[in-house]
Amino acid sequence: MNRIAPPLPFPPALRTLQDRLARSALAQEGRVRQPGTFASWFAGARERSDLRVDRVDLGDLRDWDRDPRTGALRHSSGGFFAIDGLDVRSPSGPVPHWQQPIIHQPEVGVLGLLAKEFDGVLHFLMQAKVEPGNRNHLQLSPTVQATRSNYLRLHKGRAVPYLEYFQERTRHHVVADVLQSEQGAWFFRKRNRNIVIEVTEDIAVQEDFRWLTLGEIYRLLAVEDIVNMDTRTTLSCLPLAGGGLDRLMDTGDGFRDALARSCAGGEGGVHSIDELQSWITEHRAQGELTTRPVPLNELRDWHVSPERISHTSGRFFSVIGVNVSAGTREVGGWSQPMLEPHGTGVIAVLVKEIDGVLHVLLRASVEPGYLDGVELSPTVQFTPESVPPGTDRPRFVDAVLSAPPERVRFACLLSEEGGRFHHALNRYLVVEADGDAGLTEDRDFRWLTLHQLSTLLRHSHYLNVQARSLVACLHSLLAPGPGGTPGR
Repeated sequence: MNRIAPPLPFPPALRTLQDRLARSALAQEGRVRQPGTFASWFAGARERSDLRVDRVDLGDLRDWDRDPRTGALRHSSGGFFAIDGLDVRSPSGPVPHWQQPIIHQPEVGVLGLLAKEFDGVLHFLMQAKVEPGNRNHLQLSPTVQATRSNYLRLHKGRAVPYLEYFQERTRHHVVADVLQSEQGAWFFRKRNRNIVIEVTEDIAVQEDFRWLTLGEIYRLLAVEDIVNMDTRTTLSCLPLAGGGLDRLMDTGDGFRDALARSCAGGEGGVHSIDELQSWITEHRAQGELTTRPVPLNELRDWHVSPERISHTSGRFFSVIGVNVSAGTREVGGWSQPMLEPHGTGVIAVLVKEIDGVLHVLLRASVEPGYLDGVELSPTVQFTPESVPPGTDRPRFVDAVLSAPPERVRFACLLSEEGGRFHHALNRYLVVEADGDAGLTEDRDFRWLTLHQLSTLLRHSHYLNVQARSLVACLHSLLAPGPGGTPGR
């Protein structure tokens, strides 16, 4: 691997949290003495995991029951999650009325990252974790990634490692702590606590955990299917914006300097943060979307068979059942239903420099599972295979898909959450807009800076999980040098 020069030391006056995070983002090699390379550690974790996933009929799922009246799938413990039916009406939307299965998981999970400074550089304790829905089984997850049912040990298995740091957080420095949503098309009002804790004490590092700098994690974001969705959303909540990044990163690379100025804040946004919050509130106040529960076994246009629940058109997704065995999870085996999307999605943002500051084009979007009805989504968020005949493709699709390679600043195939979704893959893209042609704002679209996105991310339910993933991808473009796997 080509050696990359370490970042210059920060002046003592620039030791704010934002500057410490920026220093970690620039550090593409860790400062911790750890056994082996990242690649050998990750390969060892894959071998130890011994994951096996077998499809089974929905009626053969151990510890899961079908409600005799509604057909809903529920765990016998009363915990974890359920698959229910939902009726959705959105009079002004492209599809005014539909019904669908949806995951109902009212409990709040924990997505927690432990941070610690080594040799003046912040590192984050990452976990090599297997999930039944991951195409490649093993991905890089936060220190703790657990539902409430898991950490209460309803499965009667082992305790979740390092959970105590997030339950006794007053003993440590809280870097970020905010409730955020998950996929509003597949979850009904699901939320997770995205929390980052900085510790100073020594921590015993277990076998499937490893300290990485932000720079190392950001390089891995460019590698297909390594950094999982829960890591991406937690990283997006880090207060990286601010701290004079424009002064610290005057590189001569026009795009990267504009990105650094976008993160640094100050003047330069097309809209003020107050104007943007008012725009989102207006959308929420005028929202027409309504939802109500309906029996799963009576959903219109959905076919129920022993092995799956699927739409009669073959589009969207199916509900399937799996048996799982794993050597490194809290329990050795279990059964569960999963959502299996049909097709690979396109998740993209258009970006452009406005008065020397990079702006990101986001959309105020409506999805049935959002708690507040509306959240900001990427410029383009769709699955081509699921667009109904006669329905227009989303706006800006052509600007994204026809962009020449030199304007595609980030492109990687990444998985969504592997604990509930089976092989849910999206191609994440950051595309530099070609001038101003066709890029005018309308009621649904606004240009925002990265600093403004960071401000919104201090609060719940402003950016959806796909947009948060792309915020992490945009932050990764601050780091210099080629992408690749640390330690290779």
